[in-house]
Amino acid sequence: MNTPSNMIELGTKAPFFELPNPSKSNEIQSLDDLKGEKGTLVIFMCNHCPFVLHVIDKLNELYEDYNERGIEFIAINANDVEKYPADAPEKMIEFQIERNFDFPYLYDESQAIAKAYDAACTPDFFFFDEKLDLIYRGQMDDSRPGNHKEVTGEDLIIAFENLLLGEPQEDIQKPSMGCNIKWK
Repeated sequence: MNTPSNMIELGTKAPFFELPNPSKSNEIQSLDDLKGEKGTLVIFMCNHCPFVLHVIDKLNELYEDYNERGIEFIAINANDVEKYPADAPEKMIEFQIERNFDFPYLYDESQAIAKAYDAACTPDFFFFDEKLDLIYRGQMDDSRPGNHKEVTGEDLIIAFENLLLGEPQEDIQKPSMGCNIKWK
């Protein structure tokens, strides 16, 4: 089922979290430890969703472009791994190696963090400024699996550039679309 993101209110403070990182022997990492100097993109995603697979390589490219400019990415998997073993923590490690992305990929077993962010789908994007106020949420770009539009990352790039240039964000932000988060 295609689920749109909930589009929580801009200006919302990033809910705090401390979650294990399976790729770092389950070291507990917090929002405060990981946040970017200028901005932080929190991404709810998983290993098996076709919408995530569709964008992960471009997401990694964006990370390589913007991480050195002070924007950090933090990915979180909140899926119920009992029903969806493809999203289990050991598979998160495999997925990270296979897709070769360097940003942290944390495991929200209780789903409390996904609920705090009102996350609805994978991928769901939340972009915060240096004060951890929400300035963009919604889609990465207009591309979806099967719609034959190129994966450009355009909507995120515009949000990143506006932040770095001190410009206001776009008034119109379109919801992300993806598989629903697999709630327990």
